[in-house]
Amino acid sequence: MAFKSLAVQFRDVMVESIERRLAILEDSLAVWHQASRLDQVRASSRYDDPRCLVRHGYRNFSQFEEDGMIDEALHRVGTSSRFFVEFGCGPGLENNTLALLLQGWKGLWIEADPIHCAGVREEFREPIASGQLVLLEEMVTAENVEELFARGGVPPEPDVLSIDIDGNDYWVWKAIGRHRPRLTVIEYNASLGRSARVVRPYHPLERWDGSTCTGASLGALEDLGREKGYALVGCCTAGVNAIFVRSDLVEDRFLAPFTAHTHYEPPRYGRYGGGHKPRWGRFAPPATPPP
Repeated sequence: MAFKSLAVQFRDVMVESIERRLAILEDSLAVWHQASRLDQVRASSRYDDPRCLVRHGYRNFSQFEEDGMIDEALHRVGTSSRFFVEFGCGPGLENNTLALLLQGWKGLWIEADPIHCAGVREEFREPIASGQLVLLEEMVTAENVEELFARGGVPPEPDVLSIDIDGNDYWVWKAIGRHRPRLTVIEYNASLGRSARVVRPYHPLERWDGSTCTGASLGALEDLGREKGYALVGCCTAGVNAIFVRSDLVEDRFLAPFTAHTHYEPPRYGRYGGGHKPRWGRFAPPATPPP
């Protein structure tokens, strides 16, 4: 019996070791695939213009190459407050503003998942204790976003705003009126193509189901950005995040025209590329009221 018990323990240890090695291998393959995809995409003459942000993309802590694109955009337009805001920051170790925090910026993270928030409080005890970083455990909606900004001490002109809440991104950005970030990074639904100008109807408790039935098209965000005084200056090559710069800062620093037609990137996300599972759902022009 003792020998059998030892054999079972040995088997379990070996299985765990193999599973761990397979996970490491899978992650390594995913990183290689992403780097290979980025190299292939950048080889296109479409990105030859030096004003194109995609040429400057790289990934340190962002999900894709947003770190490099944000850094380059800020290099071109400068900074004022050195303050960032990010909703949907996750556990804090992979997002669009961690690189800024490590550079000494102050900022606000807003996250609804209590497990992620517990991870942030544990991992980022020091900047939270010093007041460099504020974490709010809240679900962001169009109704509460301005109040959350006030609670988080957001200045009127934060330098970077990153919106990634898997659904109501368009409507929350639309609701922000008292703050004018220099740079806005926002998730778009690449599966809707570059010509559509549609968005999911607003519901404050919208939850993403992992399918293509979510968010807004890049064209709809282009129109909203223009309405709010922002120009679409680029998208990460994975087709996930779009970058907008406040129009008074653009000048000739970025690739024009500032349209979805110019800057759209198709869905190349997922561990090895591709997109999310297709599902039919109601989309409509933003001016169309919910049913």
